[in-house]
Amino acid sequence: MNVKVFLEVVEIKTKIASLFPFFIGVAFSLTYFQQVQWFNTFLFFVGMFVFDMATTAINNLMDYQKAKSKTYKYENNVIGRENLSAKKVGWMIIGMILFTLIIGLILSYRTGWLLLIMGALVCFIGIFYTFGPIPLSRMPLGEVFSGVTMGLGIFAIVLYINTTAQPIYDLMLDFKAGTFLFTGHMWQILAIFLASLPMVFTIANLMLANNLRDLETDIKNHRYTLVYYIGRSKGIRLFQGMMYSCYAVILLGLAFGLYAWPILITLFTIPKIHQNLKEHEASLPHPRSFGYGIKNLILFNSSYFIGLMLTLLWQQFK
Repeated sequence: MNVKVFLEVVEIKTKIASLFPFFIGVAFSLTYFQQVQWFNTFLFFVGMFVFDMATTAINNLMDYQKAKSKTYKYENNVIGRENLSAKKVGWMIIGMILFTLIIGLILSYRTGWLLLIMGALVCFIGIFYTFGPIPLSRMPLGEVFSGVTMGLGIFAIVLYINTTAQPIYDLMLDFKAGTFLFTGHMWQILAIFLASLPMVFTIANLMLANNLRDLETDIKNHRYTLVYYIGRSKGIRLFQGMMYSCYAVILLGLAFGLYAWPILITLFTIPKIHQNLKEHEASLPHPRSFGYGIKNLILFNSSYFIGLMLTLLWQQFK
């Protein structure tokens, strides 16, 4: 397997979905909590990126093995098209997961037990999203699990590893006494949840865009996604509703003090997002329709990140 094929197996172009929760998490930690731990951040970035590649490789491997359509299996799926050994791809996946585990153990030693639990939960969902007899991606749960796991999970972990000086939430274990204590600041946890919602919605929309496009193909391959149950028309309304909800979250967060005025730069993306949503609806079920989910994710979350960085700059000079 050469580098080009490897990058296609792990779908390197799709990694941007996990990068935004990471970078926005770091920016939010700087602007809202005024804390950052750069070495922890670097370690987590490496582990997160490798694990994201592993889950995508699992997805391609499972799609190859479970494919009912010969055309999809040997022409569309990279494993069949490139005549790759499924066994070798499996060992490659195991290697990436073990590497992620080592990074996770190092980070847990540096930060606390809670990271081990949060990381294990995120990894469990990431693996069984496409692995197993009934993977989550083949059920009407894909949008929920992908959005929450990446949009909230990665975001919350980034904040946890960066706020060790004044922990937002923590878990203390005493094995000798057999006791544990979970502590957390309720309003700060609610702030994290609210700030994560735009990423939850845009990442969930990426999966929804894929399922809206592939409805007929998914049915042939026995993939019964959310769109299968609610129909393409309602799926389109949901796609649009989640995108517009991102702006409502920003305004609500501004009102409650999560953000400062520079975050309003996100509102300048409304005209283009509105145009993308209309073009997305008109293009279905053409393959290019999926691109609008990517465009919206990049456009909104880029403006979200820029708004936070401008806030950081404003905080330094006000």
